[in-house]
This record gives sequence, structure tokens and C-alpha cells, in this order.
Amino acid sequence: MTCGGPRPGENATDLSAPLGPDYNRGVGDRMNLTHHFLIAMPAMADPHFANSLTYVCEHNPEGALGIVVNKPIDLKLSALFEQIDIPLEDGALSEAHVHFGGPVQLDRGFVLHRPIGNWQSTLPIHDEVGLTTSKDVLEAAGRGEGPKDMFVSLGYAGWQAGQLEQELARNAWLTVEADANLLFDLPADRRLPAAVRLLGIDFSRLSDTAGHG
Repeated sequence: MTCGGPRPGENATDLSAPLGPDYNRGVGDRMNLTHHFLIAMPAMADPHFANSLTYVCEHNPEGALGIVVNKPIDLKLSALFEQIDIPLEDGALSEAHVHFGGPVQLDRGFVLHRPIGNWQSTLPIHDEVGLTTSKDVLEAAGRGEGPKDMFVSLGYAGWQAGQLEQELARNAWLTVEADANLLFDLPADRRLPAAVRLLGIDFSRLSDTAGHG
């Protein structure tokens, strides 16, 4: 396992690249779902995303990048830190689970955190939330000097230009503006129902015929 930025590609984002002046503003009336949740509809056929909640970290004309935030895997941070030879002194942090972040680059670590801080390779997402792919954030966390809130995943979800918009047109997802407290303060199994409630919908009544917000 490595912790580093994804290799640039047709559906990957180079998080170490400088951000242009128009980054994260949208173009005209173009949809921009940065800092939104994608709620998988019940009819979602892709097993990677069935019953998933995805946090969109970047959405621009070239595509989108997100992290699935409600699928912990059978790997604790203590074991992950041991694998990458980083001492971990924080007992509470050592018991936290690593998450499946998406099917792209499963050998790479992605860290959602707040505050944004000052790390080698960080994509600022919204206010205090950042996505870091450089190892220094984990080294700081191991010393007890990391971000106040931290979420670690292996892999990410990527969409090519126009792909996410096509999926939304097919009602594959519901969308709602993200709440960082939902991501960092709730356990994994409560995040999806809580995101649905942000839309004023009872999760048990979610229908695969509903449109997107």
C-alpha cells in the first residue's frame, strides 16, 4: 500500500497539480457537485456502489472524483500504519477502520480531514475539509499531531467528463449538499440514512423511482 496522489489519467485527478483560478466555481450553469453527497438509489446495480454514500471531492468539466464514506473494511488504522512503517501512538485512532473509498487505485491511501492544514499534497474541498494523498498527514497523525478529524480510505471513485451527469440523468443517484459533521461524527452505518434525511426523506421510504435533488 502506498499513500500518494493518483496517477493522472482520463478519469483520475492529479491532486498535486496547482489549482487554476476557476477551480471549483463551475462554468456558467454547469452542474458542480463538489462538496455534495451522492446517495445510491436502491436500483444501483454496480456492487461497488450499492447502498453507498459518496462524498464528491472534485467535479469539473474533466470529470469527478469522490470517496465512498460508508463502507469500512476489515483493516484497522493500527494495521495500516504498521504496513507503511509509521508509528501510531494514538490508541483511539488505532481502532478506527480504514474504508473502501472506491474501485480506482485500491493500493493508494486517501485521507479526508478537517481542518485542511498544510500538507504536501492536499486538495481543498470546502471550508475546512481537505483530501490529502501525501504520507505526511499520516506521519503527523501517528505522532498525535494530525488533523482533528480524519477519515482514511483505500481507493477512490472516478468519473470521466460527462459520466456522472449521465448517471444522474438516469436517476442512479440522489444528491444533497454535504454536511462534514455527518462524515466525521457519525459511525459508518448511520451516514447513509442521515444523508437521506438531509433531503427530508425517510430512508426506509426511499424509492428507486425518485428523481435527484
